[in-house]
Amino acid sequence: MSANKIIFLNQKGGVGKTTSVVNLGAALAKLGKRVLLVDFDSQGNLTSSVSADGSLPGMYEVITKQISAVDACQSTSNTNLYIISSNINMAGLNVELVDEDNRNLFVKDVLASIEQTFDFILGDCPPSVGLVTVNALVWAQHVIIPLQCEYLAMEGLNQVMRTVASVRRSLNPSLDFLGILFTMYSKRNKLSYEVVEDVSNYFSDKVFKTIIPRNVRLSEAPSYGLPIFAYDANCSGAKAYMRFAEEVLNRVK
Repeated sequence: MSANKIIFLNQKGGVGKTTSVVNLGAALAKLGKRVLLVDFDSQGNLTSSVSADGSLPGMYEVITKQISAVDACQSTSNTNLYIISSNINMAGLNVELVDEDNRNLFVKDVLASIEQTFDFILGDCPPSVGLVTVNALVWAQHVIIPLQCEYLAMEGLNQVMRTVASVRRSLNPSLDFLGILFTMYSKRNKLSYEVVEDVSNYFSDKVFKTIIPRNVRLSEAPSYGLPIFAYDANCSGAKAYMRFAEEVLNRVK
């Protein structure tokens, strides 16, 4: 059985993308699934969020075929949760791959050998649509768009949807838009409520029912290199990500 391959994509930074990848991964691992996190972003925030070693060979070395995906896997302090790390070298790939034949298929080729080992592989994409992001879209089966509950985030949503539609049309016809995840929701903020209403009315069944609240513990956890369940399993953020994981399991069935 091959892994469910899901990427988190948004061309806007600071929308809770990395937080959602690491905590969905940790929640699925708690539910008994074998999960691999893949850091496609040269900033390496996913790598540091689980205290992985960004100086070890990671996704850059895998894509440039210096090391196999299997050998690049690092375990984390969480049972069932593994990662292929990233570092600043990833930033150069958009230039390095540009003249290569089949330049959109590198990720698909190099991760094929590891897909039978995991139940889920979750990718954290950079906040831009370069060759690395296109490679991730060609490889993935599902896309989740994390959306911050504020007006400007909605403007970027159409752009992301166009990118997904374009890749589906030309490079990966089986790419599935799994849904929109609202993040950083504040009950006290009327705008948060309005953004949820507007997007839900337009996209209806493509919106996850779970809404991730604005939560101090969620913000603090990455600085300790821990998923939320290891940092504060009883906070509202942890409970929300567990509900989200159960929704994702239902959708990929």
